Amino acid sequence: MLLFLGISGYAQIKLPALSPKVEISQKIGLTTAILSYSRPSLRGRELFGDDGILVFGEKWRTGANATTKIEFSNDIVMNGQSLPKGTYALLSTPQKTSWTFHFYPYQPLSYTNFLVKQPIFEIKVPIQRLDYAMETLSLHFEAIDLSGANLVLQWANYKVEVPITLAEHNAILAHIDTVLKGPSDFDYFQAALYLHETQTDLPLALSYIRKVTKSDNALFFQVYREALILKDLNRNQEAVTAAKRSKKLSQNAGNNDLVRLSQRIIDNLSD
Repeated sequence: MLLFLGISGYAQIKLPALSPKVEISQKIGLTTAILSYSRPSLRGRELFGDDGILVFGEKWRTGANATTKIEFSNDIVMNGQSLPKGTYALLSTPQKTSWTFHFYPYQPLSYTNFLVKQPIFEIKVPIQRLDYAMETLSLHFEAIDLSGANLVLQWANYKVEVPITLAEHNAILAHIDTVLKGPSDFDYFQAALYLHETQTDLPLALSYIRKVTKSDNALFFQVYREALILKDLNRNQEAVTAAKRSKKLSQNAGNNDLVRLSQRIIDNLSD
């Protein structure tokens, strides 16, 4: 027992990883793409061949050690097919003239667990042969612009590029339209609420709330806030008028609390 305790007390030897892990985060348009993988090196070996690291036609983990992971914060499009936002395990199959990428819903499992699963998305892209060699596997993004980017795998003198198109164009246009229309009633109400509650600038608070309450569609609590601001500005007659309106709207909405509070303003400020 003493011998066991003595041996277990030794610290583990720490060595540098042969295939160090890397995580990269790349902004593409409004989408964030994150790659997590380990980077093996050739170290004098051939990539393919009888003694090669990889075998044509066999799936591999697209890296070393843990399963390679890729995450997209928004939906994307590859080869005309949509891939929903999410986190995926990325396996791939090299062929002599093409490379196929397989996407699976990510789980923290060994990549061998995915070999028997059906990928939810696959894309095949042609192989490029380069006149120079890259010693260490690289997964990264290139050709980044407002509409997309290329997911690139490069190792030895092989390079493959997966074109990614963003699916956010219509959402961006809708957002532009919304912003350029100016603040919403909600924005003006929130600003008025803050200015009133902090007693920062009551005339400005009244200006903001009246941008909301001038509408026939104003809500009972919005009109009640107008009455409160007018009361604090000592504009009693206008406050009573607003309180009468908020009482009626509160009755229609079935909110008895604001019916009572509106009536209190009316009672306290009426001559």
